Amino acid sequence: MMNTDKAYILGLIIGGGIWGNAEDVFKIRLPFKQWGSYEANPKRAGEISRDVMKLVSPMFRVIYGISVSYDTSVSGVWNILCEGDMSTLRSELEGYGIRCEGEIRKHANISKIVPELVDDNLKRRFIAGLADTIGSTKRSHRRFNDDKQMVSFEISGFEFDFVCSLCKLLHSIGCYPDQILWNHPNFHCGSNPYDKRWKKGFKLRVYLDQYEKFGAFAFTSKVLSARENKKLEAEENVAIPCDEREIKLPSVTCVHCDEDSPLLPDVIRGGHYLHNRHVCAVLSCDHAPYGEVNKLLANAQYCINPFPVLVKGRISEIQTILASAPIYQNRTYRTVSVKIADLYGSSETDLLYSNGLGAGYPMNKVILALAYLIAAVTNQLNGLRPKGSKDTIISEYLKSHPDAEVLIMRPDLFTPIVIQMGVYGALVGPNNPKVYKKLIQKCPDNPYKIKVRAITEADLK
Repeated sequence: MMNTDKAYILGLIIGGGIWGNAEDVFKIRLPFKQWGSYEANPKRAGEISRDVMKLVSPMFRVIYGISVSYDTSVSGVWNILCEGDMSTLRSELEGYGIRCEGEIRKHANISKIVPELVDDNLKRRFIAGLADTIGSTKRSHRRFNDDKQMVSFEISGFEFDFVCSLCKLLHSIGCYPDQILWNHPNFHCGSNPYDKRWKKGFKLRVYLDQYEKFGAFAFTSKVLSARENKKLEAEENVAIPCDEREIKLPSVTCVHCDEDSPLLPDVIRGGHYLHNRHVCAVLSCDHAPYGEVNKLLANAQYCINPFPVLVKGRISEIQTILASAPIYQNRTYRTVSVKIADLYGSSETDLLYSNGLGAGYPMNKVILALAYLIAAVTNQLNGLRPKGSKDTIISEYLKSHPDAEVLIMRPDLFTPIVIQMGVYGALVGPNNPKVYKKLIQKCPDNPYKIKVRAITEADLK
C-alpha cells in the first residue's frame, strides 16, 4: 500500500536509480556536480551525507529491508548505494511498469504510479523524491535574471510521456510549470540543421516561488539552497496555468536533419515544433493552450526556415555544406566586399537584401554572424560563442578597425548567404514566409502535428 515514505522512495528511484547486472545492489545517483562538492561547499556536502544516512537510510530499511551507504566524487556527484534482498522492490517496480535496468529516468513511465498518489501529500512526497535527485536549484536556472529563480527538473532520455505526466502531476497540486525544454533538435539546435549535439535531455522548469508553495524537498541541502536563491528575488513570481498562457510568435527555427530520428517516440517523430506548448498539444495534454497553438500554426511560415538560420565555422566547413546539396551547388554567387560599419549601422533594418515582399536575410542574424567572425579572428571565442556581448565585440573592433570589411557571397535565389572574414565564415538563411508556407504539411493523424517538406528550386522561382 502506498504511503508517504514509499512515495518519496519511488521518486528517488525513478529520478536517480541506476541498475546494473547484480541482483542485490543498485545505486541512486544525485547528479549535483560542483553544487554538492566537498571542495566547493563542505558544509552543503555534510548536509547531503546526513540526509542520506538519517533520512533515506531508515526509509529503505523499514519498507524494503535494504541497507544504504553512499560515496561521492571530487566533481560533486553522489551515489546512494543500496544493498540487500531486492525482490520486493523489484516486484513493485515491475508492477508499475518500471524496468529495473540501466538509468530508470531514461525509460520510466509513471502512468501506473500516479493513480496511487491519491492525495496531495502523496503527490508532494513523490515529487520531492524526484526533486531531491533531478530537481536542480543552481542559481543559473533563472528566467532572464536573478529575480526569477527556477527549480529545474533535469531528465535524460526520450520519454516524452514521462515529462508530460510529471507536468500534469505538478498541475494537479496547483504547481504550474513555466516551461519545458523538450529533448528535440528544434529546441536544442534551432539554428544549425546539421548540428548533431541536440541530445541534451529535458528541462521542466518551475518558478521557485511556485514550487515552495506547492512542492517539497526532503534534503536539507536543497531546502537551504532554495532559501538562498529566494533572497535574490525582489518580488514574488506568480505562475499562470498552461491553458491560460498566451503564446507569442517564437524565433525562427531551422528544419533539422534529425527530426525523423528513431530515438524520438512515434507521436513526436517526423514533426517540426514551433514552441514548447506546441509539443504539449501534439501529446494531447489536458492543460495545453489549444487555441493559442492553433493561432501559432496559422502563422507557422514566419517561424520556420528550411535552410540554416545561422551556421558558424571555418570557411572550409561552410563550403562543405554548400557542396552537400544541389540547391546550393546550382547557385550563382556574387561576391562583394562590405564594410562591417555599414552592416552594423543597418542593424535597425529588419532584412538585408530584401525583395520588398517579406523575403530577405534577417539583420539580427547577420549581426550575430559579424560578432562571431570578429571574435574568431581576435581570439575571443569560447567554442563557437563569442566571449561577451555582440555589440561590445563589434563596436570595440570598429574603434581600431573602422574600415574593416567582410566578404558576402549572395546567391541568385533566396538560399543562404555566406559571410566570410579570414578563414572563418557563417551561413545566414533567408526569411521567406510566402514561399515557406507552401512547405508546411499537417499530419492526418494529429491535428496539431506539422511537417515541413524539403524546399526545391521550383519553390523559389
